[in-house]
Amino acid sequence: MTQPVFRFAPSPNGKLHLGHAFSALLNFRAAEALSGRLLLRMEDIDVVRCTPDYEAGIVEDLTWLGIGWEEPILRQSEHFDDYRAALGKLEELGLVYRAFLTRAEIKRYVAEFEAGSRTWPRDPDGAPL
Repeated sequence: MTQPVFRFAPSPNGKLHLGHAFSALLNFRAAEALSGRLLLRMEDIDVVRCTPDYEAGIVEDLTWLGIGWEEPILRQSEHFDDYRAALGKLEELGLVYRAFLTRAEIKRYVAEFEAGSRTWPRDPDGAPL
């Protein structure tokens, strides 16, 4: 049997909130219970809002909670070249379809859709998917 791998992947664009702390704790405890590994992967691809100070704060909070993880901390921003290569392969296969709507147009479309008493699927933070 292979060793189970768990991960906690916060975005360092703000302080750690209670929901993320709970998620990290659940993954930490599951990894301990199953003799698994816990990875900490920073979702830091938003290079404008993600900061080293927020990352340091998240690490400090997780440490304070007694949560440990496998070193080194992984960072999504270290894989931009991998993402570009994967996108290139998908483009070669004709599987990439560009979006031409602005964020404002998408927001307006979602609002119009929901005004008709329908709901758009949303992520846990409430943003439309």
